[in-house]
Amino acid sequence: MAINSEKLGQILQNFVTSTSDVQGAAMVTPDGLPLASSLPGGMDDERVSAMSAAMLSLGERIGKELVRGAIDRIYVEGNEGFSILTSCGEDAVFLVLAGKAAKQGVLMLEIKRTLTELKPALA
Repeated sequence: MAINSEKLGQILQNFVTSTSDVQGAAMVTPDGLPLASSLPGGMDDERVSAMSAAMLSLGERIGKELVRGAIDRIYVEGNEGFSILTSCGEDAVFLVLAGKAAKQGVLMLEIKRTLTELKPALA
């Protein structure tokens, strides 16, 4: 069965519009190729995908070198908000961009719920 890019896009769009303080989301391959995205205007999905792959690669190396095991989630916090990169199986990662006002516990729960919707669309 092929990856359903249209379904991935719908799930991402629903996640972004229905989750408080989420500004954008994307599904990317570990190699940095975009599968689907719902990003703020002005953000290039190919560039975001490439940066996500770089974050993933560095995170995996840190996990290995510091003996933390396999990476499940990478979290980057800045002045304007944060980025969360979460594993979605071996073939994809889920990137979420959220504002600094986002409630992190609620957001992590919503990411977990959305992953259960995204995984079947990748099969």
